[in-house]
Amino acid sequence: MSGHRRSFLQRLSALPVIGGMLPAAVASAAPARRDYFKELGVGTFINAAGTYTTLTASLMRPEVVEAIEYASKHFVRLTELHEAAGKRIAELIGSEAAMISSGAAGALTCGTAACMTGTNQEFIRQLPDTRGMKTEVIVQKSHRYGYDHAVRNCGIKFVEVETADELERAVNPNTVMMLFFNANDPIGKIKAEEFVALGKKHRIPTMNDAAADVPPLENLTKWVKMGFDLVIFSGGKGIRGPQSAGLLLGRKDLITAARLNTSPYSDSVGRGLKVNKEELLGMMVAIESYFQRDHKAEWNEWEKRVKQIVDSVGGVKSVKASVQIPPIANHVPHIHITWDQSAVKITPREVAKQLREGTPSIEVTPGSDDRLTLTVWMLQQGEAETVARRVREALESAAA
Repeated sequence: MSGHRRSFLQRLSALPVIGGMLPAAVASAAPARRDYFKELGVGTFINAAGTYTTLTASLMRPEVVEAIEYASKHFVRLTELHEAAGKRIAELIGSEAAMISSGAAGALTCGTAACMTGTNQEFIRQLPDTRGMKTEVIVQKSHRYGYDHAVRNCGIKFVEVETADELERAVNPNTVMMLFFNANDPIGKIKAEEFVALGKKHRIPTMNDAAADVPPLENLTKWVKMGFDLVIFSGGKGIRGPQSAGLLLGRKDLITAARLNTSPYSDSVGRGLKVNKEELLGMMVAIESYFQRDHKAEWNEWEKRVKQIVDSVGGVKSVKASVQIPPIANHVPHIHITWDQSAVKITPREVAKQLREGTPSIEVTPGSDDRLTLTVWMLQQGEAETVARRVREALESAAA
């Protein structure tokens, strides 16, 4: 290298970078953006399944990502941000208070702990040792579900009931809370409003797990207005905030106690349920965004995608497609595709396997032997056409 060239490069390297501007020749040498999942051998896919945690739920909105990036560049006092973000969310929703939790499961644990300990520091440090505390949680037998372990974490005992009369007989001085699983309201004998009324009658806090129950928008406020003392939502499903964040809404005294039972307070049952500053801000912005979205336009777009997929399989022998909307949880269009397997010689599980293993990989709603189920609300622009084509090809190739 000549002395002149070496001298030029040394002078260039000593210059401050202003506004990110470098000569074109130098800028062009910048490394390409990394494809992290490819490096790791982790496959991505088209999500025609829905907001399942194991499939990483939803994609965060751009404004949420922007808030997370902003927060990542600043230090704040965590308790101050917890308080301020919770206050903003509570004002938007119309709740007495709000807390951003580590997902809906984190809200279940912190909400239960709050009912058990209140602000008693000795009790907070003691959990899951329950000596001196009330420990019985009343739940309808039909409302037991795969997430109630997050309630049992606190050392409680479930008391199962089926009717209002049974519930009233179960109430005793050791009753600390009443748990309601919102998605199972249609199959329980004690409906939501009656459940709330019974809780108020006996002065027992009621907690409603409504994790997957937005959309519609009005559900964010519905159960708080109904009178549940605590209401839970997942942050990373329809709201499209951080998947590891959630919401605990309700009575101010219980929200205060819930926060004392989790991070950053070190000697608490929920210390591991940490929510960092990026998630706190991202979750707050996700709620702001959810109230501002054009939900009608979003629904119209889902209907267009549904029509593309339904129309694509319409001409395949014996194939029928119907659209159903679950009444509560995941209240969005679901496409159910059925066929005569003597005419189309493939099972729904085999079609799902083909879609998963093809290129691009496609995930559909898991687990059915008699139908193929898909949703469209997590699809990105242009993906409905790909899903429609791939499903039709799988069925046509199996037609006798």
